[in-house]
Amino acid sequence: MKPSTNRMLTRIKSMYVFIRRKGTVTTQDLVEEFGITPRTIQRDLNVLAYNELIQSPSRGLWTTTAKKVKLTS
Repeated sequence: MKPSTNRMLTRIKSMYVFIRRKGTVTTQDLVEEFGITPRTIQRDLNVLAYNELIQSPSRGLWTTTAKKVKLTS
């Protein structure tokens, strides 16, 4: 796996864990927490949403779904 792909997957996993821990977060919360651009955050959120791991109950808010996930280190 390319180093850039590995970094992306690690970042997406970290974002998922952050959202799950906080309950509901805004896109801006994620920008501030991870220090990356809003566009990169949005791409990562799209990956999580496509895989039905998160949902947006209203514009700009994100929460995890009930889908079971096994997290490994």
